[in-house]
Amino acid sequence: MRIRTTVAAVSGAVVLSGLALPAAQAADTHKGHTKITKVVVNGGKDIVLGTSDKKITMTVTGTDPKGIKDGFVALWYGKKLDWSRLDGMLSPAKDPRCTKIDAKRATCKIVTVAHPSGLKNSTAGTWNVVAGLLGKGRAENHVIKEKYKTARVLRAAKLTADASPEPTGKGETITVSGALTRANWESRTYAGYTGQPVKLQFKAAGASAYTTVKTVKSGAKGQLKATVKASVDGTFRYVFGGSASSPAVVSAGDFVDVR
Repeated sequence: MRIRTTVAAVSGAVVLSGLALPAAQAADTHKGHTKITKVVVNGGKDIVLGTSDKKITMTVTGTDPKGIKDGFVALWYGKKLDWSRLDGMLSPAKDPRCTKIDAKRATCKIVTVAHPSGLKNSTAGTWNVVAGLLGKGRAENHVIKEKYKTARVLRAAKLTADASPEPTGKGETITVSGALTRANWESRTYAGYTGQPVKLQFKAAGASAYTTVKTVKSGAKGQLKATVKASVDGTFRYVFGGSASSPAVVSAGDFVDVR
């Protein structure tokens, strides 16, 4: 029996890598001495999804006395790995490519394509990673870990900053406007991210680093507004530190000439 890189509902069962598990009983399984030693999702970085499809690479490395024949990795969101109750799944889009390290070890590369339109906004955050390996030989030794590790799947964010007036005089009031928006997977648009703390930063001309001037909260539509007194030439920007469901993001800087 060959591991198939699919996670699907077939005749009331969840098929994980060709090992049929009853949907209500999907759990860790282990036969023989097959072991998973490492799983990497998206190069170890958060998966940040906007409104377009995105290809994601995952790898599973392991060992078996007779070598590794096949492997799989998938991401799932829910209380348990039960196909009928899952709130989200990112499963392999094609068969894996397993590269032999030595007689016993191999790394299998899996590719999935995330379709934001098929995800719920409420699932942004921490997902579980299920991984499995199949050893070579008739014994069909294998291992499946339904919660081998976790990975974050986040809603992409955008941030803008616009300082005015430009140019301005010393002591005059500068207004820095902007907006914090993030991807709405269900509508495939970007919408305001409300009530979030955002830092206004300034870097004087010739300086090497930004300093935080003040912190403001995004409005009902994600809008931002802060005022400061002009003193020297420099660049303003907004910085959002991220949340449990969206990543950190920094706006482009806007230079103000103070005369």
